[in-house]
Amino acid sequence: MRWAIKPTDNDKVQALQQQLKVHPVLCDLLIKRGVETYDEAKFFFRPDLSHLHDPFLMKDMDRAVNRLVEAMQRNEKILVYGDYDVDGTTAIATMYMFLKEVYPLVDYYVPHRYTEGYGISFKGVDYAAENGFALIVALDCGIKANDKIEYANQRGVDFIICDHHNPGTELPAAVAVLDPKRSDCTYPYKELSGCGVGFKLIQAFAQQNGIPAEQCYRYLDLVCISIGADIVPITGENRVLAYHGLNKVNQNPLPGLQRLIEIAGKQGKLDITGVVFILAPRINAAGRMDDARHAVKLLIADGDDVDTELQAEQLNKLNADRKDQDKNITQSALDMIARDPVLLGRKSTVVYHPEWHKGVIGIVASRLTETYYRPTIVLTESEGKVTGSARSVKNFDLYEAIYECRDLLIQFGGHKYAAGLTMQPENVTAFAERFNEVVCSRITDDQLVPELEIDAELQPEDINQRFYSIIQQMAPFGPGNMKPVFISRAVRDTGWSKIVKEEHIKFSLRKKDGGVIDGIGFRMADKFNLLKAGPVDIVYQIDENEWQGNVSLQLMVKDIRAAEAL
Repeated sequence: MRWAIKPTDNDKVQALQQQLKVHPVLCDLLIKRGVETYDEAKFFFRPDLSHLHDPFLMKDMDRAVNRLVEAMQRNEKILVYGDYDVDGTTAIATMYMFLKEVYPLVDYYVPHRYTEGYGISFKGVDYAAENGFALIVALDCGIKANDKIEYANQRGVDFIICDHHNPGTELPAAVAVLDPKRSDCTYPYKELSGCGVGFKLIQAFAQQNGIPAEQCYRYLDLVCISIGADIVPITGENRVLAYHGLNKVNQNPLPGLQRLIEIAGKQGKLDITGVVFILAPRINAAGRMDDARHAVKLLIADGDDVDTELQAEQLNKLNADRKDQDKNITQSALDMIARDPVLLGRKSTVVYHPEWHKGVIGIVASRLTETYYRPTIVLTESEGKVTGSARSVKNFDLYEAIYECRDLLIQFGGHKYAAGLTMQPENVTAFAERFNEVVCSRITDDQLVPELEIDAELQPEDINQRFYSIIQQMAPFGPGNMKPVFISRAVRDTGWSKIVKEEHIKFSLRKKDGGVIDGIGFRMADKFNLLKAGPVDIVYQIDENEWQGNVSLQLMVKDIRAAEAL
């Protein structure tokens, strides 16, 4: 693993420290997050809903709001349409509940992963047309569905698109296309989730129609979950939404979320990590294993004990099934790679089995990437076609690599680090070869080695409760604002460090001032001899440990090296 320490601008650190009067390392962390003045720090540490941008700064927002108003004036039926993942289902629930508050003729539609696939489908358009829906509000999808939108126009169904993916060369012919990533959109923040774009639409509608902003804020817990689950940057507007959304998750969540938290057995406050690993997988499990409508039904539940309980139990069970499938398919894929010298020797991984469960191949791709650290695609068969999920490594543009193979594909879409694709079965071998050629021509040797990014150097004796409490105020953490990672050099074992459960190290480290600080290093037992041999450089995050009612600071050690190695 490579250690990469972010450079420090000492002049900026000194200038900010004079204004804030806090430890220089804390100032360094802020500057590396784009915070360079007292006012910017105040904004950063106290995210306020007044900091949200005017939604009408988004291209086509006026057209979208006006079309919604027109639909209501004409007593037209409105269909809320979204993707089957967490971002999509939270977006559906947010839009549906808000519109239902002000207008009765609203319903929702979630495409089925296996019979319709990702995004807007012809089947979905037909459903709208045949059931008298004049307007579809599409969430977290649609930006490249030009053919589906044209078909909808022919069938007399209008579309408002709320998406956050990169557009193609030509926008679909919808009534309004809301996407901050449009080249002609000057909206100040580009990294909203799909649910986030939907939230901006309800915010704009409320603003234009005299509805209190608080009516929109009821759904910030759902917006927060979408931000965490979709791994969008937690910066700028997303950070404001995530901050207040987390508060709502912990203080007054929607009834369905409350029951999901309870059934998961979660005690105490949830942070973004809790959202990502406790709530998101259970919501996602509906679309992965069965029908995403189960997730939407829970998210919009009004608190009826029986119905909410049944839906929460259903999602929890589906998540347990998902875990089993995930484990089994991951092992199958690892075995396949281990047996194939060609696969082992490549700079990319493309594995295929027609019977793998489509709903978990994205998770499997992530796990294979963690193991072999190279661009990875996992393929299976669905409805006579081969479909796949792709995951990348740091700084390698997976989407562009797949684009170079587009002539072998039926369709594809996604981001720099994650994508989906579909092809004919007969193209699998040719695609695997082409994809590997493209990866080999573009990826560097450094990109094939995991990088441990370090924010700053810190002396262990500077670690105290005040220092930690300021770090905690930098939350919520996530892409663009990750929990700080520190390095301390030439630290020594007190003699009390030990291996626990045969694979972890329980650290006991001596401070220069004579104090002791504890830590834990998971799956690091193979490096125990380094610790015992002499001083080591350690890379870590600071956390709290609670044991028998006592709370103390501890280091979450990520890696160690002999001190002389750097």
